[in-house]
Amino acid sequence: MARQPGWGSSTAALLVALLPAFAQASSGLGPGPESGTPPPWLRLAVDPSHPKLQQAARAALHYFNYRSASPSTFRTLKEVLGGTVWVNGKKGEKYELEFTVDNYKPGSNEERLGTCSALVIFKDQKPKPAVNITCTRILSEKEREKEDYELYKQMKQLKKNPGGIKIPDVFGYVDPSLQPLWHLAMIGSSYVMWEKTSKSLYYYLTQLNGVKQWVTSGNLIIFNYSILLHEFSTQEIILCRIHLLWYPSKPLKIWSFCPEPLTPGEGSGNSEASAETPTEILSNF
Repeated sequence: MARQPGWGSSTAALLVALLPAFAQASSGLGPGPESGTPPPWLRLAVDPSHPKLQQAARAALHYFNYRSASPSTFRTLKEVLGGTVWVNGKKGEKYELEFTVDNYKPGSNEERLGTCSALVIFKDQKPKPAVNITCTRILSEKEREKEDYELYKQMKQLKKNPGGIKIPDVFGYVDPSLQPLWHLAMIGSSYVMWEKTSKSLYYYLTQLNGVKQWVTSGNLIIFNYSILLHEFSTQEIILCRIHLLWYPSKPLKIWSFCPEPLTPGEGSGNSEASAETPTEILSNF
């Protein structure tokens, strides 16, 4: 699949692309008076509406949703409040940003806003940015545990191996009986989208299809499914297959496979789980 060029292959090209959109660099960051050499990182003030800050916020939120492993507190990006970018031609780009998020509630007009602060580091065009993020709680721990366990019970009561269903359907509708599948799929898909995101490519989940689901004797939800991701800026639709293990208040265990490796010779998978067999993972729970 052909890839569009990134933000620049050299420091000079990168700055040519960045500087017209950014405010003047902060004072006090020029060449050091003693060494006579510029600092390793150039700090640039960024308008909150700049697409690259939006990109960094999405990557941070994908990581947060995956690590939270809680469908009841799945969060969507509301607004980027501000941020700073640090540019280094050899080391990559660092983003310090603050943004608001909303709790995802299908069919609800109620806003439940929270705030997140994040540091996101992109290295060249490599995927899977490094993320450090903290967010205010939208739900209390007790509310989260209660809602997650209710969803868990709904999942256990679903008809097993629902087969070739598509969520949403061609009209964009999610049947209420299938929403538990959709909620859990969004959490697992957040891992895949974070894993594949680079500074020039980002993803939206468009559809869940090809579902198989069952419950183990140890009560873990084991969920096999396929997703369609819309890849920007290539506008490609990417098919990914995901194998997910979940139990409320436990970390997610995920294996994923997409048509193209992230980098030559590198496959997809969760570093926490890739060295373990399914039997070993079940015993860890």
